[in-house]
Amino acid sequence: MASRVLIVDDHSVFRSRARLLLEVAGLEPDVVLLDIQLPDRDGFAVADELSRGVHPPQVVLISSREATDFGGRLPDANSRGFIHKPELSRDSLEACLVDPF
Repeated sequence: MASRVLIVDDHSVFRSRARLLLEVAGLEPDVVLLDIQLPDRDGFAVADELSRGVHPPQVVLISSREATDFGGRLPDANSRGFIHKPELSRDSLEACLVDPF
């Protein structure tokens, strides 16, 4: 089965950039990159909903804001980790998947 990365972000430029970056890097995990600040939903709430599924996906939260802007919410989130959007790379994503919060 082919691996998939689902990028949930309201900015098309970021989605395109992230897709290209991950394809070029040859990254192969099944993972959801989930923006915390969606226009109509809170990414933390979406991560909670995804975690309740029968086969929940690996979720990595992303944001253009710094981790410190979210106070203590990140360690308690239903996710494998957090990546500041400018720091998205193969290494940062793999680090979240190998060594979560």
